[in-house]
Amino acid sequence: MSLVSRLRAYAAEAFGLAERPEPVDDTHLAATALLVHVARVDGILAPAESDRLARLVLGRYAATPEAANALIARASAFDAETRDVASLVEMLPHAADDAERARLLAMAWSVAGADGTVDEFEEALVWRLGRLLGFDEAAIGQARAEAAGRSESAS
Repeated sequence: MSLVSRLRAYAAEAFGLAERPEPVDDTHLAATALLVHVARVDGILAPAESDRLARLVLGRYAATPEAANALIARASAFDAETRDVASLVEMLPHAADDAERARLLAMAWSVAGADGTVDEFEEALVWRLGRLLGFDEAAIGQARAEAAGRSESAS
């Protein structure tokens, strides 16, 4: 924690001021919540999945590690309150182009496979996500292969 952050926290505590969370784009919140859901669907949030999630969010939806962690925390809470993955997909803009939706699907595959295996729950969820995003089986399989290729080259 930086000196400025500690001073802000001290001032907030001393003067009874609640810290306000940074405003978050709803699209980024929904996309991150989808990735959190994928990471937790098997009941285990492996350290590799958590690390991959943080790296993906940092590279795509947040400018700093602190902002990425804050977004993931908010997305985790949001995911817990959301009844279904379809509700999260509905929050994504309908105008999102194929490339953006494909990128999100590849990110989901990447998170699912971060621990070295994609179990049946993860696989079923990401396939369903692909369908909800409007992709056919071939495109979903291609996104999986691309995510696996990127994971191997990053290792």
